[in-house]
Parts: sequence; structure tokens; C-alpha cells
Amino acid sequence: MDQGCELPRFQLPPEEIRELLAASRRIAVVGLSDKPDRDSHRVAEYLLQQGYEVIPVNPNVREVLGRPAFADLRDVPGPVDIVDIFRRPDAVPAIVDAAIARGDRAIWMQEGIVHNEAAEKARAAGLKVVMNRCLMKEHRQWRAGSGRCD
Repeated sequence: MDQGCELPRFQLPPEEIRELLAASRRIAVVGLSDKPDRDSHRVAEYLLQQGYEVIPVNPNVREVLGRPAFADLRDVPGPVDIVDIFRRPDAVPAIVDAAIARGDRAIWMQEGIVHNEAAEKARAAGLKVVMNRCLMKEHRQWRAGSGRCD
């Protein structure tokens, strides 16, 4: 099956998305670009403005938004609250495996990214999983006091 056309079989309920956003402080952005016109860059910049600690993960850059970049999620010191993924679906299983091994708390696959098998593995390991959603959009809805994240 073409992973790029998958639809999420499970989605974290809106109230749990809000709880995750409220309780999180440390977010590793996997695939964070140093190019300001990229979605990953805009989302990470927004998260920094909201007070989150953003950890760039990209083997092709040394620094993004004034923060040192790590080549691989496995290189990031200490656990993170959310692993925010800006990579193609075929890269997701390895990222999920690293997050599970590291003891990270949640996987967040950005809009257009779905990998049900990896999501099920993450949930079975106790991680929360959000797929095909923009973290920035969800955060803005939550902060706007709409009471909804869906």
C-alpha cells in the first residue's frame, strides 16, 4: 500500500491534543529546514515564540533558528515531549523506533503525513500519536480558546 495515500485509522481526541500541547515544553522537529519559506521553519519559529524549546533534527544543517541541529533523533540529549515529524511517510517508522527507544512522550506527524503501522507501534509503546495535523494550527486553535482542536 502506498503510505503517502494512507488515512489515519486512529486520531488522538481533541481534548487529549489540548492536554498534550499544554503539558509539553520540549519539541524535537525532525526535518526542520533552515529555509524560512518552508513549513517546518515557520512552525518551529511559531513554537519558539510560544515558549516551547525547539530542537532541530536535520543531518543537512548545523543550526536552525539559533539552535544547534542534531543529525538524528537518537543524538538529541534527554527525552522530548513531542517528536514533530516533517519527513516523508517512509521515514516515519525509523523515527518512531528512535522515539520509543529514547522514551519520548508523543509522535506528531504533520499535515500530509500518515503511517498507521508506525502509529500503532508507538501507541503500543505508550506514546501519544497525532497524524496529518499541523501542530501550529492546533496550537493556535487551542490558544484562541475555541475549546476545540479538531
